[in-house]
Amino acid sequence: MNKMLDPSQLAASTRPQVGINRPHESAHLHVSGEATYTDDIAELQGTLHAALGLSPIAHGRLLSIDIEGLHALPGVIAVLTAADIPGSNHCGPLIADETILAEGEVHYLGQPVFAVISQDRELARRAAARAKDFLKLEPLPALLTAAEAHAAKSYVVPPMHLQRGDAQAALATAPHRLQGSFNVGGQEQFYLEGQISYALPLEDAGIKVFCSTQHPSEMQHLVAHALNLHSNQVQVECRRMGGGFGGKESQSAVFACVAAVAARQLKRPVKLRLDRDDDFLITGRRHGFDYAYEVGFDNEGRLLAAEVEMVSNAGWSADLSAPVMTRALCHFDNAYWLPDVSVRGFCARTNTQSNTAFRGFGGPQGALAVEMILDSVARKLGLDPLAVRRANFYAPDAGRNTTPYGQVVQDNILQPLVDQLVASSEYSARREAIAAFNTSSAVLKKGLALTPLKFGISFNVVHLNQAGALVHVYTDGSVLVNHGGTEMGQGLNTKVAQVVAHELGVDLARVRCTATDTHKVANTSATAASTGSDLNGKAAQDAARKIRQRLDAFAATLPDGAVLSFDELVAKAYLARVQLWSDGFYATPGLSWDRARLQGNPFYYFAYGAAVSEVVVDTLTGEWKPLRVDVLHDAGRSLNPAIDIGQVEGGFIQGMGWLTMEELVWHPKTGLLLTHAPSTYKIPTANDCPPIFNVALFDAPNVQDSIHRSKAVGEPPLLLPFSVLLAIRDAVSAVGGHRADPPLRAPATSEAILDAIDAVRANAK
Repeated sequence: MNKMLDPSQLAASTRPQVGINRPHESAHLHVSGEATYTDDIAELQGTLHAALGLSPIAHGRLLSIDIEGLHALPGVIAVLTAADIPGSNHCGPLIADETILAEGEVHYLGQPVFAVISQDRELARRAAARAKDFLKLEPLPALLTAAEAHAAKSYVVPPMHLQRGDAQAALATAPHRLQGSFNVGGQEQFYLEGQISYALPLEDAGIKVFCSTQHPSEMQHLVAHALNLHSNQVQVECRRMGGGFGGKESQSAVFACVAAVAARQLKRPVKLRLDRDDDFLITGRRHGFDYAYEVGFDNEGRLLAAEVEMVSNAGWSADLSAPVMTRALCHFDNAYWLPDVSVRGFCARTNTQSNTAFRGFGGPQGALAVEMILDSVARKLGLDPLAVRRANFYAPDAGRNTTPYGQVVQDNILQPLVDQLVASSEYSARREAIAAFNTSSAVLKKGLALTPLKFGISFNVVHLNQAGALVHVYTDGSVLVNHGGTEMGQGLNTKVAQVVAHELGVDLARVRCTATDTHKVANTSATAASTGSDLNGKAAQDAARKIRQRLDAFAATLPDGAVLSFDELVAKAYLARVQLWSDGFYATPGLSWDRARLQGNPFYYFAYGAAVSEVVVDTLTGEWKPLRVDVLHDAGRSLNPAIDIGQVEGGFIQGMGWLTMEELVWHPKTGLLLTHAPSTYKIPTANDCPPIFNVALFDAPNVQDSIHRSKAVGEPPLLLPFSVLLAIRDAVSAVGGHRADPPLRAPATSEAILDAIDAVRANAK
């Protein structure tokens, strides 16, 4: 029993509930198959099923839709087009430049044009799949690559420019100069649960939507706009997602709106669950980036000047491309002091799927550029890349601790973190051993690389850094929590429950989190930008603390010497009419951002980390294998080390997939995404994991007042596998005795590796 020895120490009267390993709160449901996802919700009587008819061309005028012909197909009950949407057909998270259903023009192959409704999902899909037979389209010229769009000056938002000092003047006086270009592809989120919404019409023109989404409030607002309703008439609920990774932040909108419009019109429940192929063809993904750069540096490899151009493939609409590019620009510095820098960002408008949020949100694309550059600088100077990286690290002195966007780096722990990793990974000895191996091996070549990371935590739109929560304590001593974050497998509910249990001084088993619901906590931000635990943990702590303070005050009125269990105290407090529920709120302090000048303090703190990766490459086939990976990551004072280590491991493998195997291919003439199914798009499997995978958390509390001095761990680890890509580059470089810089593109597929090997060999002749 939880005894209260002192009324003033209610929260301390049980063992700590944070900073310890706890299983995921739904783990037992996941493994038993009892976890309820949106598609598992018992369908109400009369439920109908929707499927989307997609544009068969990349760009064209929509002249007509043969609705009567579609109605005549087997099982078709209704056909919805843009004309059937009673409110606004326009949506978009920042700019309303997207349509729910195409109107007047189609902008990419796969764009939803109409919805077919049937009692049977398979019949709806079969009818929708015949879209090309019922659409009259006039083809228009299409821009299918970011390079084409950039040349045509076709952008979804105006170009951006982050600068400090005079990069051109510094380049002119630098002892050494280097220029080059490379590109990195996009990445499919490949969430295990696809996009799905289930809409139920309610009384008095209300509607409830069960939606697999990272942003229930945005879905609420967009559904209200589409139906011409007030937000209080729309309820959006999400108990859990089978993965999101950013793909369900803004792009669940079309599916929520179509299901809601159909349910409202037909006065019956409507479910819209995408087939995996359609999910690939309709939705966007991580932005691919093209880079061009010129840098100046000294004999130790210190960067003195950098002029960089980044061009992202935004797709056909703005979506979140602007903040993605902003974060890319703000992460170009990664772990390094850049005295004179000019970085320009262009979000190219193409006739492809509109790209969107993905774990890291532009940060990985921005930081990858400087890591590739430093790798090339080291090779040109004949230095160990680690020595060059160390020479460029941010330093605590006032001259080398400010980012190009004006934020002072006050919590830099990279030097001790990297020192610890270098020692634990035996970096120096392995570097020598690999050099000896490569000298004696003609076909197999090994590579080694250590890469660090510094990742800013907070939304780079200041007002989004807020959260709310509700905590209820029932008379039996059990606790219910609701907050604005969404659970997508990352353990957010587990951490929030731990925070509440710790604050109330009860065991975690007493605390339960409920589904995210717009009728409980209003105006929430997306669960994104790695802020889920930071924001919602603080809001839930605030709510629980208010209840604890009321119980403290009540306990102080009891007779001296009274020893009560938590259950007994709560029961007595209820009889004394003490409020046993409370709301909580949190807003991240100290943030500022000038979007026009790209200057300010956009991040509450930075998370750090580093990884050492060793690979072997077969120079005859281009195949490669990871041999060993050592990771040391900064999670502050972790709320749950087991969950955080799992996030680091998962982020590493996901990032490794992006950089080495997950290749997206569009038909160069039609714009069809050719890699639109698991048969053609390859993600890492258990067999691709390194056989030696050492992951540890760096022991240092957050200097900022985050929730229990922890740090976010969702997105930063995705930068750790830069070490894999650069280790492959190191192995390819060994083919030419490290005299030539390998032109290795990403993803570094076997074909890309062979192309780089051929170039190195040609350069060495």
